[in-house]
Amino acid sequence: MKPNYHKIYNDLIEKKYPEKKQGCLAILSKQQLSAMDIIELNRIIFNPENREGMKINQKHRSYDKLTIIQMLDYQKENGLNNTELAKHFSLSRNSVAKWKKYFEN
Repeated sequence: MKPNYHKIYNDLIEKKYPEKKQGCLAILSKQQLSAMDIIELNRIIFNPENREGMKINQKHRSYDKLTIIQMLDYQKENGLNNTELAKHFSLSRNSVAKWKKYFEN
């Protein structure tokens, strides 16, 4: 059973970040939220300037196969190396290398 991301993010925005509601409406209006949508919501709410929020949030991330493949496709489309992809999605370089070995063979 998946968490109800619509409720989680709506509550979070209403209570802690009401000023960011406008930027999140397009994503939250979708019927189903993908993992990439969740990543984008995190980027909007916990912007890179808020390093403390990003570190706390980073500990609880997990990705399904489809999301990992989308990230690796993003890397190919934009000509990024593993370090650049890891920085873009706030990942570990080791995770990216492991995913490439596993999914690109």
